[in-house]
Amino acid sequence: QVQLVESGGGLVQPGGSLRLSCAGSGSIISINTMAWYRQAPGKERQLVATILRSGTTNYVDSVKGRFAISRDNAKNAVYLQMSGLKPEDTAVYYCNADVYYNQNGNLRLTNSWGQGTQVTVSS
Repeated sequence: QVQLVESGGGLVQPGGSLRLSCAGSGSIISINTMAWYRQAPGKERQLVATILRSGTTNYVDSVKGRFAISRDNAKNAVYLQMSGLKPEDTAVYYCNADVYYNQNGNLRLTNSWGQGTQVTVSS
């Protein structure tokens, strides 16, 4: 009933920028916390940034000052503007959201994940 689809990944040189997007679809009523995670090869999935419906944001220390998370509640979308990219930012990036949706007339809550988008930082 709910899908999150990411886009915007790719190959970028160190110091470059990328903007990731994630859009929700389905019988969505509203979305609370939205977040971006990343997982590098051989490492555990790591929380990168979160944004509440109110717009309050939080970041892991390693990306503070370089990444900016934002959202568009009307579009059920979340974005991650990444600048000053470093090779250690290379990972698959996943969006995540707490989604209220309509299932046969009933209000349901689910934690949903996108399929991931690859970000590679290399010269």
